Amino acid sequence: MSTAALHQGHLAGHPRRQTDGAPQIRSRELTSADRFAQLALDLHDSGGIEETVEAVVEFALQALSCSHAGVALISGRPRRLEIPAVTDPLVAEIYKLQVDGGQGPLIESMRDHCVVRVEDAETDDRWPDWSAKVLELGVRSVLDVPLHTGNSVVGVLGLYSTQPGGFGPDEEAIAEILARHASVAVASARNEVNLAAAVDARKLVGQAMGILMERFDLDDERAFEVLRRYSQDNNRKLRDVAQELVDTRKLPR
Repeated sequence: MSTAALHQGHLAGHPRRQTDGAPQIRSRELTSADRFAQLALDLHDSGGIEETVEAVVEFALQALSCSHAGVALISGRPRRLEIPAVTDPLVAEIYKLQVDGGQGPLIESMRDHCVVRVEDAETDDRWPDWSAKVLELGVRSVLDVPLHTGNSVVGVLGLYSTQPGGFGPDEEAIAEILARHASVAVASARNEVNLAAAVDARKLVGQAMGILMERFDLDDERAFEVLRRYSQDNNRKLRDVAQELVDTRKLPR
């Protein structure tokens, strides 16, 4: 019930309408807060990036009126789009259509760091080729929300409905909250992955240095310098040079 309606009811001599309605509104707010709190816990307990985004898309199906959902992430150098979680294969197909064609709401959301809503693919004329193919897949409305940390977009949360007008302002507001949770969780998961990789690389380099120190009677500084020189001369990562030395007990040619 809107605030205006509640106010009108009070003026008409029905103050109980306001009293009766307040607990219901409060209950809905608590329910949403509880659900997002549970999502935050689930994301915190996720074992990695894939588990994190899978929790996000499953929550999207439960919290929003969408038929399908998916997350696309930007990673690597050169930057490329990965699709780690979808609730239906057609979502991955829709993502691929946009990457291959270079146009669509996903591309615009990533490029402009903005929410893009398609009320009805049948009447939306911004991306005619994309709209025609999406309609063939049975999708009518779309909501793409960027996942970003600071000024950097790390991906997009895509929501899809088989009905026109599937997403209004309320759904968009919830999707943006969900996207903020997802952005933080993905950034955290990536940091953990990078940290683990850095620790592994450090251990590997240490093992390679130990082999050189034992075989050639070098100190640790000289052993590291040998690895670094081989890395530079062969234009290979230090970790890869160390891995080959550990595996073969020989320096790369």
